[in-house]
Amino acid sequence: MDVFTQAIGMKKSRPGILLTVICHPERVQDCEAVIFRETTTLGIRHTAQQRRILRREIQTVQTDLGEIRVKVAWEDGGAIANVQPEYDDCATLAQKHAIPWREVHRLALTTWHQLAANAPGES
Repeated sequence: MDVFTQAIGMKKSRPGILLTVICHPERVQDCEAVIFRETTTLGIRHTAQQRRILRREIQTVQTDLGEIRVKVAWEDGGAIANVQPEYDDCATLAQKHAIPWREVHRLALTTWHQLAANAPGES
């Protein structure tokens, strides 16, 4: 589901890298096999954690720069909890039009909010 690294200090003040892999329980052995095969580690620690996710869907907005996917998430009660344009879509359009990523992101959010405000049943 996700992978990230962090620089850490190890014993004897040696520098090291902490590799964190987040996966579904049924994929632990597969992920461990990849880690042992692709790194120099001799051991792996793992813990199980609980995860709560919001209901979400991908919507698409058409902007003057192009189409951008927007992830919309709802709380259990139905209220919108978060709206985020897809990073890759914004980055692609920013590069294509030679403008800052932040401007494309802002345009996507503004466009989405305008469409949501004008949607039937919205106030």
